[in-house]
Amino acid sequence: MKLLKKYFLVVGILIILLYQNIYPQKIIKPYETENWPIYESEIDKIVFKNLKDKNLEPANPCSDEVFIRRIYLDAIGMLPEPEKVINFINDTNPNKRKILIDELLERKEFAEYWSMKWSDILRIKAEFPINLWPNGVQAYHSWLLNSLKENKPYDKFVREILTSSGSNFRNPPVNFYRAVPTRTPSSIASAVCLTFMGIRFEKLPKEVQEGMSKIFSKISYKKSLEWKEEIVYIDYENQEIIEVIFPDKTKVKIPPDKDPREVFADWLIRPANPYFSKNIVNRIWSWIFGRGIIDEPDDIRPDNPPVIPELLNYLEKELVKADYNLKHIYRIIFNSRTYQQSFIPKTDIPEGEKYFAYYPPKRLPAEVLLDLICKISGSGVEYVSPIPEPYTFIPPDQRNVLLGDGSITGPFLELFGRPPRDTGYESERKNQINEHQLRYLLNSSELHRKIQSSQILKKIIRETKNDKKKIIENLYLTLFSRYPMQLEEEILLNYFANSNVTFNQATEDILWALINSKEFLYNH
Repeated sequence: MKLLKKYFLVVGILIILLYQNIYPQKIIKPYETENWPIYESEIDKIVFKNLKDKNLEPANPCSDEVFIRRIYLDAIGMLPEPEKVINFINDTNPNKRKILIDELLERKEFAEYWSMKWSDILRIKAEFPINLWPNGVQAYHSWLLNSLKENKPYDKFVREILTSSGSNFRNPPVNFYRAVPTRTPSSIASAVCLTFMGIRFEKLPKEVQEGMSKIFSKISYKKSLEWKEEIVYIDYENQEIIEVIFPDKTKVKIPPDKDPREVFADWLIRPANPYFSKNIVNRIWSWIFGRGIIDEPDDIRPDNPPVIPELLNYLEKELVKADYNLKHIYRIIFNSRTYQQSFIPKTDIPEGEKYFAYYPPKRLPAEVLLDLICKISGSGVEYVSPIPEPYTFIPPDQRNVLLGDGSITGPFLELFGRPPRDTGYESERKNQINEHQLRYLLNSSELHRKIQSSQILKKIIRETKNDKKKIIENLYLTLFSRYPMQLEEEILLNYFANSNVTFNQATEDILWALINSKEFLYNH
């Protein structure tokens, strides 16, 4: 009976949210606003012109409540504190969104969150089939995290990886060459093409595949006397003169005494390269919007053109102009009216999402969702690696986005789509909601225990002195970054009055219902 009551409570809240999506003109706040400073970025000029040409109307700008929650989740994978939300809503500075964006880009949590994305595509994993082993993973992930914290220029970041040699412990980028299952020249070339060019090796012409494989044909591996240490080096005893055709048809001849990877890196990171800048700005756009300007973002080819070529060209040029400063790309995207649109479309034409006529709601990544639940409950998850060479212990107070080893996982992360990091494909991460996830959220005894022990809920009850209206208000600010609407407040106050459960049980039920709502599970 108790679960049945909870079910109806969830259904009631979801009906409200459904009502808002069906009749957005009747409930503008707290999701969108019709007021917007007269300002359009270059991104907006390109996107909105394209929408106009296709007879698609852009969505209204999102409200401050939606924006602060959205930018926190997209930039650092966290929710804002209620005090931050209140201050932001009440701030009358017209530049407050820009100021907040700049603030979040400089926080250490920005690097921590985006290290998760990079760990996926770099295949950072201790176990089969990657087999970096725990010490290699720790060194590689630490190097990655530090590179992001110092905002290392992207061309320098990639060059360090491609031209690296030495110990996997002392020169961590060499682990890129170890994170390839077969370690054959063609397998390495395939990983390089996918990661740094966004192209599928197997779709290249045969002569280009052969040339790219030759670039990495002199890479060799040897063990040392240190446990699990491996040396990656170039075998200069191989005196072959390498003749290569690059994917853009450029032909080069590399003498035996030259590291072929340096020649390739010189070709790759030059501003005129047709793949390098295009790949990374398209990936960033895809990570933020849920789909690339070229989609899939790691399948760039002539017969898969960008939906808005001018937009991709603009972002490429901006990256080069900014000396490959990736934060510059995040900054101009986050500051755009295109990014700050409402999630409520003004068109029912399916192509609206494809052409970025509104912000597409995205289910939270598994690690982010678990971090939020752990913060709400006040109890984290402790992980121990299954590999005894050596064991890896992850303390419960560490963010799940900082799980550097793809081998270290848990039932929640696997259920909610954390990728195994076996291939480096973006499609390995599953961010679509499914019935198994919904069943877990509705029925999990583990989630119920976390809610019952929720430190945030206890803090709210204590500080509001059992004021039911203020409890509801604080829960909405904590989970949704907004105040409850009148209808929502009435339903929940009615539940307090007529549920026939204790006061504490009622507050737990409400928290449980809010966690089960789409508004919590999605970034919108």
